[in-house]
Amino acid sequence: MELAYYSDYAVRLINTEEPVRGKDSLTSVEAVRDLFGTNQEAARRATDADVTRFRSVRGRLRAVFESADGGDETLAVNLLNSLLLEFPVSPQISGHNFRNDDGRPLWHMHLADHPSNATAGYAAIAAMGLAFHLTEYGVDRLGLCEAAPCRNAYLDTSTNRSRRYCSDRCATRANVAAYRARKRLEADRSERTGLAAESAQRTSATGDR
Repeated sequence: MELAYYSDYAVRLINTEEPVRGKDSLTSVEAVRDLFGTNQEAARRATDADVTRFRSVRGRLRAVFESADGGDETLAVNLLNSLLLEFPVSPQISGHNFRNDDGRPLWHMHLADHPSNATAGYAAIAAMGLAFHLTEYGVDRLGLCEAAPCRNAYLDTSTNRSRRYCSDRCATRANVAAYRARKRLEADRSERTGLAAESAQRTSATGDR
């Protein structure tokens, strides 16, 4: 498994909260366990105490994206480095569950964490995955959705660095809003033009008398 894959752990955690809308789905130990996906062994370590700890890590990960989105590359890297120092991992070669046509292991890099709790394990993997993504693609590939009020985090892997939204749904919503705004502007301009023409006609008629 490519190490950059683990960057999705960070996005998954950040997007459990929608600050502008005042929504937060990270409210129970079950919600924490769901974040681990298929890694059920790690999920079983979660306890009620991890809810608060996960929220703290979530805020720090969002700060990385906010700094990157705001153009402060150095701050984004410094914030991520602080997470890497606090939550270390050990890269290991693994061949579990993956075999080639000859039945031999498909060796790949795996992040082995040694956590004191579920939060430490998740944070370690999320931070390391995000670090690999950042160094591979660049800080400007860490984005926050521009379809207000969404602001969900996303990782831009487009070839021309053009991604601006977290999902197709938000992209469609933003395009529709932009279209309606253009139509309103056109209508306002048309109305102003019509009023100006009427005023000019009245002035001309008055002058002809």
